[in-house]
Amino acid sequence: MVRVTAIPRKIKDYFSNSFRHQALENISAARETEVEMEPKSPFQTSDREFGADWPQYRGVNRSHNDQKDMNRLGKKQEFKRNFRFLATLGFATIFSSTWEFVLVASGSGLINGGFGGLIWEYVWTFLGYSTIVVSLAEMSSMAPTAGGQYHWVSEFAPARWQEYLSYAAGWTSTLAWQPALAGGLYPIAVMIQTITQYNQPGFFLLNWQASLLMIALGFLTVPFNTVWRRALPMFETIVLVFHFAGFFATIIPLWILAPKNSATQVFTEITNSGGWSNTGEAALEVSPDLGRVAYLMIAGLSLLVGQVSVSYCMAGADSAVHLSEEVEDASLNVPRSMVWAFVLNGLMGFVMLITYVFCIGDLNSALDSPEPFVATFLNGTGSSGGATGLTIILFILLVAGNNTCTTTESRQMWAFARDKGLPFSGWLSKIHPRCNVPLNCIIVTIVINIIFCLINLGSTLAFNIIIGLQNVGFLSTSIISIGCLISARLRRDPLPQARWSLGRLGMPINCFAVLYASFLVTFCFFPVMMPVTAQTVNWTPAIFVGVVVLATSFYLVNGRKVYTAPVTYVEGKRRNGMLQSVT
Repeated sequence: MVRVTAIPRKIKDYFSNSFRHQALENISAARETEVEMEPKSPFQTSDREFGADWPQYRGVNRSHNDQKDMNRLGKKQEFKRNFRFLATLGFATIFSSTWEFVLVASGSGLINGGFGGLIWEYVWTFLGYSTIVVSLAEMSSMAPTAGGQYHWVSEFAPARWQEYLSYAAGWTSTLAWQPALAGGLYPIAVMIQTITQYNQPGFFLLNWQASLLMIALGFLTVPFNTVWRRALPMFETIVLVFHFAGFFATIIPLWILAPKNSATQVFTEITNSGGWSNTGEAALEVSPDLGRVAYLMIAGLSLLVGQVSVSYCMAGADSAVHLSEEVEDASLNVPRSMVWAFVLNGLMGFVMLITYVFCIGDLNSALDSPEPFVATFLNGTGSSGGATGLTIILFILLVAGNNTCTTTESRQMWAFARDKGLPFSGWLSKIHPRCNVPLNCIIVTIVINIIFCLINLGSTLAFNIIIGLQNVGFLSTSIISIGCLISARLRRDPLPQARWSLGRLGMPINCFAVLYASFLVTFCFFPVMMPVTAQTVNWTPAIFVGVVVLATSFYLVNGRKVYTAPVTYVEGKRRNGMLQSVT
């Protein structure tokens, strides 16, 4: 055994000074963040109080950052932090599944835009949506909490509106997230029916079949979120690999085998099968001068309506936010995973979209199919076996993505119940001691989504209306939370430290994000098809207004008495009626 004294003095001094310097830096950083709170949160904890439940980290800084964030937020650490960066990236990437949903959910964009229209819709939606994602990512670094948007509203809104806006955002976010699982199950069920019909021509697609398939697939998410919960990070990492492998396994056969449309068709052919052009043509016949202007406006309007389906393909990067209290070094890994998931998914989605429209063949024939992408697979491979194989790849990845839906929905519900924002909050906010998950919230989430699946038995229209609430709810809560951050910047309030920051670009990016989200949510209320009938009318505005009225009613009746706005426990000092955040 070599004695320390045998080590050359220079090497010994080097290591001694390095370790001493690192230790002093850690102690100094810890002292800088020790701020007295008035009053002290009853949930604030010390190192010793975390005990064995506080996860072990490789470095001091990592555990210190998570503990510092939880102390500042005034929240008790209740989950084990077993998600690292790669697992969190997998979680956010698989939830969004952009290239998969480009195939599954781009029907509206093809109807309102055609080949060229859909491509350019994708480009401007990606650029606009990126400002929303990075704005949310910065806030997730400031306050990494499972509550997400409603917590940020509470922390950044003016004091007068903190409680109500936070409560309304919490209700909107919770209700908007709930249909996510059913929305992910529906295309899988229709996919199974469609590929069965191609292999068995006598098979008929019926709603009850789709509903039963959805319920069965929904139950598959329960084990991964309960008894197999410890394996979920590894599962997400493995599925991330399959996400990339499946992408290449899908596009390469289409590149090699499928007949191709011309580049002129793909990039310049803008068509409209949604009836909006017919309205413009009617105006043109009535008044040639004014009708020409109306025709151009309505043709452009059809593209703006079609962009909604593209935005649906890009949603979901913020799912990692609701996992924040289970992620190691969350203030850095959560925003990084959000941005990387959005960028990687966006790029793969664009390549898949180009491949899709080149290989889709005749647009009208594809739109006549229950699932146009299945018709494209059949046209591309030339055999039902090849189409079935490519569909199975998509099926596996989308089924795996449903696990993230259940996780995200249950964590959002649990966080809002923890702040007493929901009925039966005491029961919903309990953590199962063995599984270390909000089991009651998972049960309620599954039950609610089963009800949504059963609604599809009676009316596909009613089911689609409920599913449409998800996009509107996400955009509206993003507008409120980013708007509150802008308000805090304008008031020059001290903001929490963000380890992932937009820097000086924060203000202009935040402003553009609010403008773009407001622009996009407007077209979520438009009907996809014209003329409007009982079967084509978009009831999402009525449902959204109903949610706002419901949230306001609950707040006035009981919420303002029992709801504990997250800002109540955020470490800080009150000054002139405003809560001063501590950096």
